[in-house]
Amino acid sequence: MNESLKERVIGILIGVAPDIDASQLVTSLALRDQVDFDSMDTLHFAIALKKELGIDVPDADFRELASVDRCVQYLQRRMQA
Repeated sequence: MNESLKERVIGILIGVAPDIDASQLVTSLALRDQVDFDSMDTLHFAIALKKELGIDVPDADFRELASVDRCVQYLQRRMQA
């Protein structure tokens, strides 16, 4: 897994939800199971990913943003396409 991309994703995530403690985040677990992260947070996260990385995440793919690891894998696939 691309560690620098993972760090960027975590940074973007914290920009959207500043109450998340990155040191306590388990990147393989669903965000909603660890922190108060709802559908509006997911929307803001997708918008921030587009702004920061230039990758548009359509609504149908929001499930790919469920965890940091899943998000990174999704973004890597999109970058390669």
